[in-house]
Amino acid sequence: MTISGFERLRRTAAPGAIGIALCLIASDNAGAADDASRWDGDARSAVRLIAGPAVGKVFRAGVEIRLKNGWHTYWRYPGDAGVPPRFDFTGSQNVKTVDVLWPAPQPIPEHDLVTIGYTGDVILPLAVVPENSAKPVMLRLKLDYAVCEALCVPAEGQAELVLTGGSAAHAAALAAAEARVPKKTVLGEGSSLAIKSVRREDAVGRRRVIVDVAAPAAARVALFAEGPTPDWALPVPKAIDGAAAGLQRFAFALDGAPPGATYDGAAIALTAVAGNIAIEVVTRLD
Repeated sequence: MTISGFERLRRTAAPGAIGIALCLIASDNAGAADDASRWDGDARSAVRLIAGPAVGKVFRAGVEIRLKNGWHTYWRYPGDAGVPPRFDFTGSQNVKTVDVLWPAPQPIPEHDLVTIGYTGDVILPLAVVPENSAKPVMLRLKLDYAVCEALCVPAEGQAELVLTGGSAAHAAALAAAEARVPKKTVLGEGSSLAIKSVRREDAVGRRRVIVDVAAPAAARVALFAEGPTPDWALPVPKAIDGAAAGLQRFAFALDGAPPGATYDGAAIALTAVAGNIAIEVVTRLD
């Protein structure tokens, strides 16, 4: 897809028409230099796109969600309740792929449930690969999401922004959000934060998964588990006793697989968060 330009002026056009067209071109070029779109939302929440400097041939951008104090929104997997954000980039021009990155979330109690998400303003970084990296990108977004306080309400936002790869006004904020994206690692490896072991317990009436996490001393760790596909709904792991020195132990019931799916060999993603450190490990339930 390429960004559409203005039609060529016909030589027979009146001078006034030419002047109007030139003004439109100037206005369009001015908009192309913007670092952020307009906010779209209400008093509870609003959404906009921000631009950042490119890295190589990848254009960096972000979906910024502004939340009213006391409200929250959800992560890609919402936990015991809620709905994740849904992104629609249809209508974008000169776009090959858009990859949404997810900063580390936090557990959020909702009555007797635990959901997963963000309680303050958040930037979800975007890695945009253009069809032609020598040309600007017109990024168009429609976002469906939910925001919650005592009750949850659906929300939506629309935004569009021209990405040129040279924007710097939001570079620091975008880099901070990218730094919060969990680092992908492997089971048993890691320095200050590591998922050391994952094992199943298949006792009658107590089928569960036990996870041991190594973390800095006195660090408060949150652990989240996701199934291999979005239709899985694994419980949020809970801290339990019994870990060896230097480890924290978590457990979650072997529950939430969709009909017809098996736990044997299923690939699960485990995300551990301790302060400003976050990692993600994909392992199999052998």
